[in-house]
Amino acid sequence: MSGRGFFRPRLVSGSREGPRGDEPIQARTQADQFRRIMLPHMDAAYSYARYLSRDAAAAEDIAQNAFVRAIRGFDRWRGDNPKAWLLAIVRNCHLEMVGGRRDPLRGAEPIEAADDCAAAMSQAESLEDGVARRQDAAMLRQTIEDLPEPFRETLILRELEELSYKEIAAITEVPIGTVMSRLARARAMLGALLLPSSADRWEAQS
Repeated sequence: MSGRGFFRPRLVSGSREGPRGDEPIQARTQADQFRRIMLPHMDAAYSYARYLSRDAAAAEDIAQNAFVRAIRGFDRWRGDNPKAWLLAIVRNCHLEMVGGRRDPLRGAEPIEAADDCAAAMSQAESLEDGVARRQDAAMLRQTIEDLPEPFRETLILRELEELSYKEIAAITEVPIGTVMSRLARARAMLGALLLPSSADRWEAQS
């Protein structure tokens, strides 16, 4: 479900790239470091942009802009998770593309109790096992894209990109508790959309 094979960042004027003979040694070394550290996350950047925008062409633009910014700002990277750092830039580029629209649930505290979140996550994990057996990748992608944005985004960052709760909280600028709440609800919503009969039985037993 990633953008593998679809997106490849292009070298742009104004970046740290340039003719080898003219590059200062320090700049060349930094460019080599960028390639080694950040380019492995190229597909993740496109995939995240694709799920945020729900548009392949827009996702390419977002990912391309993110890489340009990442190249220019690489000297400000502090050595933390490079994927998380890059995806935060992707998210900012997406928000700018849609006119700075902010998440209406940003900063909201989770309304579920901890036990409810744990129960939802446990049930959703069982549903995910059924989903893996019954749904193909195209249907799963479309279903994920139909989830409301804050829940879709959290699900992608956790399940596809395998970021920690702390990293997701930093990227989306919400408390960790909100990340956990959104993830539990996203999993439950995904299960309800893909396996409604199972979700109905679970709700009836709750």
